[in-house]
Amino acid sequence: MLKPSLQLRLGQSLTMTPQLQQAIRLLQLPALELQAHIRELLESNVMLEAVEEPEQTGIFEAIQSPAEREAPQREAPQVDVEVVTDNWSGDSAGSSDAPWSPDDDDRQQDYADHSDTSLQDHLLAQLEVADLNARDLAIARAIVDAVNDDGYLFEPVAEIAATLRPDVECTDEEVLSVLAVVQMLDPAGIGARSVAECLTLQLRQLDADTPGLATAIEIATRHLDVVARNELALLRRELRVTEDDLAEALALVRTCQPRPGSAISGGSPEYVVPDVFVRRTERGWSVEINPSTLPRVRLNQGYASLLGRNSSHATLRAQLQEARWLLKSLEIRNDTLLKVARAIVERQTEFLEHGDEHMRPMILKDIAAAIEMHESTISRITSGKYMHTPRGVFELRYFFSSHVGGGEAAETSSTAIRAKIRKLIRDEDPATPLSDSRIAEMLSAEGIPVARRTVAKYREAMRIAPSNERRRAASK
Repeated sequence: MLKPSLQLRLGQSLTMTPQLQQAIRLLQLPALELQAHIRELLESNVMLEAVEEPEQTGIFEAIQSPAEREAPQREAPQVDVEVVTDNWSGDSAGSSDAPWSPDDDDRQQDYADHSDTSLQDHLLAQLEVADLNARDLAIARAIVDAVNDDGYLFEPVAEIAATLRPDVECTDEEVLSVLAVVQMLDPAGIGARSVAECLTLQLRQLDADTPGLATAIEIATRHLDVVARNELALLRRELRVTEDDLAEALALVRTCQPRPGSAISGGSPEYVVPDVFVRRTERGWSVEINPSTLPRVRLNQGYASLLGRNSSHATLRAQLQEARWLLKSLEIRNDTLLKVARAIVERQTEFLEHGDEHMRPMILKDIAAAIEMHESTISRITSGKYMHTPRGVFELRYFFSSHVGGGEAAETSSTAIRAKIRKLIRDEDPATPLSDSRIAEMLSAEGIPVARRTVAKYREAMRIAPSNERRRAASK
C-alpha cells in the first residue's frame, strides 16, 4: 500500500521570464509594429521618453572574414563584409526617423498617398448628377453597395430588393431596370454579374461600325470557354467566319478589361521599409541597420534620478525596471538582426554580384550555426524583415532555399534552378520550345541532375506555359 511521503529533488528547468518573453516578442515584430508598440509604452511608462534629436550613427566597422574566424565554414568564401553600427548607449535605443518624431512629419507627407476615392464613391458621385428620382436613386445606391472591388455585382437581384424593404418596396424587374442604368456608368463594364456580361457591356459601348464588333459580342457572350482553351479552329467553324474576321473580333475582346473596378484605386499603396541596407564599397560589402526603423526612445534620466530607495515608490521602480528591460531587448534585437544580415551577405555574395542563378542553398540551421544561436531565433528575426540590396528589396527569408538533388547538385539551390529554367525558356526558339524533359537534360549536363517532374513543378510555380502551349502561341 502506498503511503504519502515528502521528497526533496534537484532539477533544472527553463522558465520564460518576463524579460525573455519581451525579448522574443520584439525579435519577431516588423518595423512598423515595433514602432506602434513603442508608442504604446511611451504613453504608459513615465520612465521612457522619445528622443527628439537624432543621434550620430556609428562608423564603418570591418569584421573578420570567415577564413579568419576560429570556427570557419569550409564552404564559405572569404568575403569582406563591413557593418555599420549605431551607438547603443545604456539610456537610449538609438536614433530613428520614427513616425512620432515631430521633425519628420513634413518629410513623410512628401510621399504619402492621400487618394481615398473608392469605387463606390466614384459611382455614387455619378449617380448624384444622373436624372433619377428618389426611388430609383435609393435602388441604385443599394446596387452600388453590392459591387465588389473588381466591379462585379456579387449579390442576387432578389437580395438587393429585400435589403431595401421596408423603406422601398420594389420588384426584381425594377432593380434590373435600375441596374441597366448603373451599368452605363464609368468605368465600362461595371455592375456585371459575369465575365461574359462584363465584356459584352464594354463591347456594346463601341461604335456600331467597328469591324468585327458583332463577332466579338458573340464570342464574349457564348464562346469564352473556347477562347480560353485556345481552340481557334473550332471557334472559326462555329462562328462561320474567315480567319481575318476572327482575328479582328479576338483583338476587340482582348482590349476589354475583365476587372473594370481595378481602374479605380481605392486603397493607398503599401511601402516596404527595409530593415537592413547592403551596399558595395571599396572595402567589400557593407551591412547597415536602417536608422529609420530604430525606435527613438531612451530612459528618462530626470525621473530616474529623483527615484530614491523609498519603498513607497514601488510602482515607479517597477516602471524603471521595465524601461531598462525594454532598452536591453531593443539592443539585443538590433545586434541579432545585424549578425543575421551579415551572415546572409557572407553566404550570398555571389547572388548579390551575379544574380539569382548564383543563389547558394541555405537553411536556418546554417545561419544559426554561424552566429551560435537557436534556429527559432533566426526564424523570428527573419520574419517580416527586409533587406535593401543593389538588386532590389528582398525579405530575409528569400535568401533561404533548400538543396535540390544530390551529389554535385547539393550546392545548387531551388532559387538558382528556377532562374536557370527561366533563362532557358527565355532564350529558346519559339518555333521549337523546350520540353520539360529537354530542360532536365540540359540542367543535368550543367551538373544539376533534376527530374522532369521537378522542372514541371518549378515551371508551373513561375506561371510558365508548357511547351505545347508556347508553340501554339508562337504560331499565331
